[in-house]
This record gives sequence, structure tokens and C-alpha cells, in this order.
Amino acid sequence: MLVFGTQIHIVTLIFILLESGMLFFQFFYYLFRPQDLPRKLYLILLILMLFYNITGGLFPDPNIRIPLDIQEMIAYGSGFLMASYFPYYFYKAFELTSLRWHALFGVPLFLACPYLIFFVVVYAINGNLDVDIKYGMIAPFIYALVLLYVMFRAIRQKHKHARNQNQYVEETVMYAAVTPWASLAFFGIVESSQLIEVLCTNTGIIGITFLFIWRSVKSAREEYERLQELASQGNGSMVFEEMCRYYKLTTREIEIVLLVRQGMTYKEISNKLFIAGKTVENHVQNIYEKTRVKNKVSLIQKLFQTLN
Repeated sequence: MLVFGTQIHIVTLIFILLESGMLFFQFFYYLFRPQDLPRKLYLILLILMLFYNITGGLFPDPNIRIPLDIQEMIAYGSGFLMASYFPYYFYKAFELTSLRWHALFGVPLFLACPYLIFFVVVYAINGNLDVDIKYGMIAPFIYALVLLYVMFRAIRQKHKHARNQNQYVEETVMYAAVTPWASLAFFGIVESSQLIEVLCTNTGIIGITFLFIWRSVKSAREEYERLQELASQGNGSMVFEEMCRYYKLTTREIEIVLLVRQGMTYKEISNKLFIAGKTVENHVQNIYEKTRVKNKVSLIQKLFQTLN
């Protein structure tokens, strides 16, 4: 069932609307905490998935005032772009360090290059999409299978030690999210109905969304518990919390302020919170800007002067 006189299937439209709503919500949450890297990576994933669904649903359509060859390039390009970002997303968002080479070098070499060569340059010359698909998908299809195995192995390695029920759930969902990714290469070769393609490729997004929300809630809960523990060590914590709300400090920034007050160095804070030293410095600079101070002494005096 197509909608609005276009080539978009009703199921594709449903996914587009759901993902647009999630994008809208997560974008405004990201504006509140722009240092949240996992949310930024997830937003990029949603944008690429929306682009893939929209172009895959609309193109090719002779009624659209865009040359059909350009439509085909865009449609296939959105699929290649989505496939290329998946390994990078898992490498960064889930800290699968063994994927680094593939995310930074393998994907551009074996996915991006074949697309540019066969679906842009060669297709612009011969105008024969069937031939370009036949030869242009060989390397991406083989590499997708290799990369699928590498990603499965990386996920398994990450959850190899200190396993518990939560890790089993996370590992299972990660497998379920990665598996449909391989279908992008398959559908690039085999012509199928839009319904089947959309259902397969969007299944991964559902799994990733579940993982993202679950990890975000878990992280927020841990941050809040650490914050409560730190704040309870001093007097007048309620006044301090009001000051933090007044200057619109984030949970992570409040946590760092409390550690700074304890006399910890940036390196010690970095080790305690399991974040990079540069990240600690960036947080501190943001805190200085919000509270309009220039050093630690002034910061402590401003936020804790009523507590002494």
C-alpha cells in the first residue's frame, strides 16, 4: 500500500514517523547535554536511517523532477552510507576497539570506494545499472560478511569476562541489532519488495534504540547515585544543588565540581570517572564559563561559600 501518490509504502512511512519523533526528542535532549557522545552518535544514526528510508521509498520515481540516474545514485548512496556508518557507530558507542581499523580504513576502502567507482563514475558513463550492480556489489557483499563476523567476535570479546544477566541481555540485543545490517548488502544485489527491505533493515534500529535507552538510563542512574554520595559528604548539600541549578550545570559537571572540591587533580578525576583527561578539562572549562569564574579557587568560593 503506497501513500500520498508516491512510491513510499505505508510501513516505510510508519518507520519514518517513528524515527522522526525519536530524532526530535533526542535532539533537544542533546542540546541540554552536548557533551553526550553516545547520544550524538545515535542522532547521526537516526538521520542516516531516515535518509535511507526516505530515498529508498521515493526513488526511483519518474514523476519526481530529478533525473532517474541521479535518483538511483542517491538511493544506492544512502544504503552505502548507512552500511558504512554502522561499524563506526559500534566501534565508538560500544567501545569495540577491535573494530577501529575496519571503521576508519576498511569501510572507506571496501564500501565507499566501490560505490563511487561503479555507482557514480561508471554508471554516469554507461547508464547500465544492472551491470554496475553485478560488478560493483561483489567487494561490498564479501566485505559485509567478513565485517559481520568481525563485529560478532568483537561483541563476544567485550562480554567475555564478568558476565551477568544484564550483560547477556546486552550481548543478545547487540547481535540482533548487527545482523540486519548485513541485509543492506544483500538487498543491494537482490531486488525485493520495499516492505521486506524496510522491515529487515529497520529491525537493527529497534535493537540499537533499545540498547541506547537502556544504557542511558543505567548511566544516568549511576551518575545520580555517585552525585548523591559525593554531595552527602559535605554540609548544606541542598544549597549547593540550588546553586548548580541556577548556573545550569549538568550532572557530570556537578560530579566533577565535587571532586575538584575534594582536591583531586584532573588525572585523578579522569581515572575515577573512567573518562579521558581532555574530557575532564573540557567539562571544567564549560563550568568556568557557566559560573563566570577563571580558576578553581573562585569556583569553589562561588558554589560553596554558603556551605562553609
